[in-house]
Amino acid sequence: MSKGPYTVGIDLGGTKMFTVVFDGANAEIGAARMPTQGFAGPESGLKRIEESIREALKDAGIKTFDVSAVGIGCPGVVDFETGILRHAPNLGWKEVSVGKFLAGIFKCPTAVLNDVDAGTFGEYRSGAGKGARSLLGVFPGTGVGGGFVYEGKILRGRRASCMEIGNIRLIGSTLEGAVDEPVTLEALASRLSIAATCAMEAYRGNAPYIMEKAGTDLQRIKSGIVKKAIDSGDASVESIVKRSIEYLGLGIAAAVDLLGPDRIVIGGGLVEKMPDLYRKGLRKSIQRNASPALVEEIEISIAELGDYAVARGAAVYATEQGQTF
Repeated sequence: MSKGPYTVGIDLGGTKMFTVVFDGANAEIGAARMPTQGFAGPESGLKRIEESIREALKDAGIKTFDVSAVGIGCPGVVDFETGILRHAPNLGWKEVSVGKFLAGIFKCPTAVLNDVDAGTFGEYRSGAGKGARSLLGVFPGTGVGGGFVYEGKILRGRRASCMEIGNIRLIGSTLEGAVDEPVTLEALASRLSIAATCAMEAYRGNAPYIMEKAGTDLQRIKSGIVKKAIDSGDASVESIVKRSIEYLGLGIAAAVDLLGPDRIVIGGGLVEKMPDLYRKGLRKSIQRNASPALVEEIEISIAELGDYAVARGAAVYATEQGQTF
């Protein structure tokens, strides 16, 4: 039986999963969201992925045999060739055969990508990176992820995904890790780190809006709350975010010196809520810290695809370069 013109893209996030069904024109025709609940383990997680897929297909009014390609973006290091999620720190999963699992459901070309690779590829094909020769994508969220697309190809290692920009080491220290262990960019620039610092400031009485609306509960200190705290005049919160942006710019500057992209796309909840603050702050930090000749013509763009970037990129990549597991 021939397959239909439909594709499926899955965004397996650290906190939620989002499954989208696209038609032959790459337009969304069905979707499903649910909490990832990574703490329950990979076996339970795979069952939840399947449940999400069933809901999205039902919403689209199609069956599994109508799907011609399926792609998934995962929050961690993946093996492109085997479809194995090697390590997802924010889920606590290791060595999970995601590709084989999806191929068993759909029996069609499948792609297993790092989530930011997928999001960057989506922006490269049909979003803020369209028309670029090379695109660096940086998405601060639960962690800080990076992706790089060069002339239609995702930068990767021999087999595994790379561009773990959040793991860049900077001079400094935090309470995490060993005493002599340099701090990671992710520990300074992720939403989780910003939320944790805001919670401490709220506890100290320096962030009244945060304390009133979310207290010191990290799960409640989301991007929108942080933005509203700044708008309400919480100077300490604004200072936290600006410092975080400066550190993020340091990490991006290192990537610029190594890769020389002609465009940078930034996205994620924090960026979507405060696009001007991030774009202006990052440009200053990158200009101050990267090689001038590599910076002067770089465009910094805000991601355009929003929540759909990872799912769309994974689906398109699966259509173009998917394989059988």
